Amino acid sequence: MKSLRLALPIAGDPLGLTGPPPFNSAAIEAGQAATAVLPSRCLGLVPVNDRRGSSYAGVRWTVLEARTAAPDLPSLVEAEHELTRAMRVATDALLGVEGPAQGHRRLEIVDDGLAPGYPARAHRVAALAARLAAVLRVADDRGLTSGQIAVRGEALRELDRAVRRARVVAHHAITELV
Repeated sequence: MKSLRLALPIAGDPLGLTGPPPFNSAAIEAGQAATAVLPSRCLGLVPVNDRRGSSYAGVRWTVLEARTAAPDLPSLVEAEHELTRAMRVATDALLGVEGPAQGHRRLEIVDDGLAPGYPARAHRVAALAARLAAVLRVADDRGLTSGQIAVRGEALRELDRAVRRARVVAHHAITELV
């Protein structure tokens, strides 16, 4: 295998995808995919929830043809700057939205698990992206006005975009060492 690439696409932002359309559609629907670049071909791997009966829940991988072209991604430096900017903008926007006290929820931070050998900046960017992804998971609109929800929603969409880009770029950073 030449490389294994991460994709975290959503509708309107096919982050990490290079086609063809059947693979892109399946990956966007799943919200994630991997591309295995082999010497003679390229395979797209899309996770699908696999539920059988009342006690089994797992993941099945659907394999589709994919293109070998490298996805159009920002550099690690650009992703780090974009993530920092989005974090500042979102923080400013969210601090301006007054709402009911919703208590303190425990943030569960899921480590992106970069292996040793990745650049130090990739580890920093992945760790920050993981922390911000946890914040996005607990954001809550209860008790807010429609105007406050709109402000909060826009801030969180931009932060989500920056987090997804940073995660993908951090995972692809190992290829910059080659």
